[in-house]
Amino acid sequence: MTVRDERPLSAVPLPVFAVLLAALGLHIAIQWAQPRPVARAEALEAAPPVTVLRAAALGEPVAMAQLTALYLQAFDNQPGISIPFKDLDYARVIQWLARTIDLDPLGQYPLLLASQVYLQVPDPARQRLMSEFVREQFLLDPDRRWRWLAHVAIMAKHRLHDNALALRYAAEITRAAPAAPSWARQMQIFILEDIGELESAKIMLGGLLATGQVTDEHELHFLTQRLEALKAAEKQTTQTKIRQF
Repeated sequence: MTVRDERPLSAVPLPVFAVLLAALGLHIAIQWAQPRPVARAEALEAAPPVTVLRAAALGEPVAMAQLTALYLQAFDNQPGISIPFKDLDYARVIQWLARTIDLDPLGQYPLLLASQVYLQVPDPARQRLMSEFVREQFLLDPDRRWRWLAHVAIMAKHRLHDNALALRYAAEITRAAPAAPSWARQMQIFILEDIGELESAKIMLGGLLATGQVTDEHELHFLTQRLEALKAAEKQTTQTKIRQF
């Protein structure tokens, strides 16, 4: 076994050494001048058909629903970059949320994400899109999903400043969710009162008491007091208008 002889650096001809040194310097300069790699946001892909997700779930649709929700929730945090919610394709966000609900109809997490996370984006168009998604899902299972539409009704009033939309959502809870608690079913009355529609609130509250739908003694007492307060407020408003006239 022989050992290869190594020539000392001094044995390299000066012209060859100069060329090698220049090449090394050029390589370093090129690497230094190149821009640093920039992380780019990937677009959210369309959600797979629910049949594909069910097949991939291998008999565990609830587990697949949880994984799907986690994938969507983590999508805005990609390696090296954080994507603002306002830059997400909300049509596809809604598609992924809907797939998650299809896999686990009893799960509440997708609607929590819709109403508590994606609805918070400061973009009225996206807020309305997500609000309608929550409403559509509420109508499929009102007695289990009323709380999310109640939150959306509050958001419509205070974030979108759309009283008509808030009243519409509140009215749908009253109409479609008999299992919802009394405060949720009476949201429409309180919204009317809050926006100064005292006559409408009084008529609706009086009608609610007259139909006998309220049977709890404490609730009856509370609503009766509210009705009297509405009558007093309406009377005071009328007197103020007369004096101004």
